[in-house]
Amino acid sequence: MEGINLVTASPALEQAQQVQATKQIKESGENLERAAKVSNTAKGDAKLKDACVQFEAMFLDLMYKEMRKTVPADSLLGDSNADNILRAMHDTEMTKNLAQAGGVGLGDMLYRQIKQQDFKPPLSEVKAYKK
Repeated sequence: MEGINLVTASPALEQAQQVQATKQIKESGENLERAAKVSNTAKGDAKLKDACVQFEAMFLDLMYKEMRKTVPADSLLGDSNADNILRAMHDTEMTKNLAQAGGVGLGDMLYRQIKQQDFKPPLSEVKAYKK
């Protein structure tokens, strides 16, 4: 038997190494894409949950303002413009805290309802991810 010719074996060996390196790069790229999808999904879920909580806070704030309109003005404690602004700011902060603490359940219900649907990110995010 003759020995392996190093001149002809070297290009074949290099080609095999390149094929193996290409496979490894492709596998690592696929792993990276899977990890990015999981990360984007988790970030998307967090953003969706935050948007639902903010929506609930806005809804509660509007509801509270309408409820305040039904209460007769009390001149004993003052009814100046500054008092009205302070009361509105207090109500806004109170409804934000209420929504973050769980609220009346509107944010959770909205989150579950949207999550059940086939939620897809906006097209601009998809294009930015593919670059």
